[in-house]
Amino acid sequence: MSEKPYHIHGEKRQSRWLITCDHATNRVPEWVNGGDLGLPPEDMERHIAFDPGALGVTLALADRLDSPAISSDFSRLVIDPNRGADDPTVLMKLYDGSVIPANRAAFAEEKARRMERLWHPYHDALETLAARRSDTVICAVHSFTRQLRGRPPRPWQVGILYSYDERLTRPLIDLLRQDAALGAWVEDSFGERWCVGENEPYGGHLDGDSIDTHALQHGRLNVLVEIRNDLIRTPQQQQAWAERLAPLLDRALAIADGV
Repeated sequence: MSEKPYHIHGEKRQSRWLITCDHATNRVPEWVNGGDLGLPPEDMERHIAFDPGALGVTLALADRLDSPAISSDFSRLVIDPNRGADDPTVLMKLYDGSVIPANRAAFAEEKARRMERLWHPYHDALETLAARRSDTVICAVHSFTRQLRGRPPRPWQVGILYSYDERLTRPLIDLLRQDAALGAWVEDSFGERWCVGENEPYGGHLDGDSIDTHALQHGRLNVLVEIRNDLIRTPQQQQAWAERLAPLLDRALAIADGV
């Protein structure tokens, strides 16, 4: 693992956009239980450990928007950078049917250690990037699994999440749905009818999460994009999503700005 618990791509770029990827990797630092959370390899490849495909989309999107991007360099199961410091799920002990052995006895002292070495440096770096301009716009990229254990398949290919600030999300949702209606979207490998989720598959607000901390609390325009992870498995799929999303994000921003 690199010395810093995050990576910055295109740090000197001056675009208003800032692309973030909170759950970019499934890496476990060596100093956390010898680099092993005690889960089988197949669990560490699942959505419980990171957001598969999201990093590739993040980097490709940042290149198309000529913007910087920041990504975490530690698994969400070590400490979750998209949870507030006081959120009980910031250090998960059970997730989607899998018990995380190395976290079962990770109490206050261990949580504080992981926060200090991983969570705080990531958020400090994210805020430094966000503060480089007074009109920064944050786009957070995540991915979600097609089906949780014991649950029905999710019908959405992409979801747009938001809280009370709809300035950017409302036009983007409308543009996505128009684009899908025209049949101009990436072909769905399951042959399903295209479905754009609004605050699906999750609600759009958690106190202290990344968007709340770095966007809502500062009045910054923001959007959180969730893409179903089976649709962004390959670099080609990730590039295709970035190519489609970039112009729609720019158009949505122009609408939000009243241009």
